[in-house]
Amino acid sequence: MPTWKLEIEYEGTRYRGWQIQHNAKSVQGELLLAARQLFEAKVEIGGSGRTDAGVHAVRQIAHLKVPELKANVTPSKIQFAFNDLLPHDINVIRVQNAADNFHARHDAVARYYLYQISTRRTAFAKNFVWWIKDNLDYVPMQTAAEMLVGRHNFESFTESEDGKKQSSIVAVERAEVYTDGDLICFRIGASHFTWKMVRRIVGMLAEVGRGNLSYDGFQRLLKFPTNAPAKFTAPPSGLFLEKVLYKGDEPPKHRKSISFFE
Repeated sequence: MPTWKLEIEYEGTRYRGWQIQHNAKSVQGELLLAARQLFEAKVEIGGSGRTDAGVHAVRQIAHLKVPELKANVTPSKIQFAFNDLLPHDINVIRVQNAADNFHARHDAVARYYLYQISTRRTAFAKNFVWWIKDNLDYVPMQTAAEMLVGRHNFESFTESEDGKKQSSIVAVERAEVYTDGDLICFRIGASHFTWKMVRRIVGMLAEVGRGNLSYDGFQRLLKFPTNAPAKFTAPPSGLFLEKVLYKGDEPPKHRKSISFFE
């Protein structure tokens, strides 16, 4: 079956997340609409993972499968055709030929997210940051973030999905806090993430930065499950799916905020 690997960027502000929904706009839904116009056939588009409503992606990965291809097309033609049909806030960066059995989600080995906190009010980046008016000390935030590395139970940071049972055990391979100008950035990489996990971690790291939560208090959230972090959940505006890793890929190494023209 003809299969391609797509690299996609999108601003999630107008969408109810990646996953297709019957009564709301989704990124996957817009891609499927464009693909059906392009190929005039039934197609399959699957992403490396779901992003929630309002969350953005710098490098979301998707597979495109077309069971009945009526004409030969090149990756560049597919990219240009998609971008002619897609709305302004979804862009296909790259299209590559892929093995027939390539699956964007199942083949991924790690995912990296980046969250941006602004330390000042901004007229231009409201959709891409969480502006916190209080003074934050990022040094204790970084120390607390280091506690996340390793295999932990993230039940305190997980929102249950309509009664669905899911494991809250996650192995985090990297977690760091750094600054770039007026932004405090939090990057985390793991094989997978539970629902709202990153945003709840950010909310509690902000409490550490405010001086309202000690290191021991933060560590206790990993040892003793509680729903306390729910009310501190950070808004989706500052969250980006930064990179999805496949076998042989390198994790992001730069310590910068999101650049829209890389």
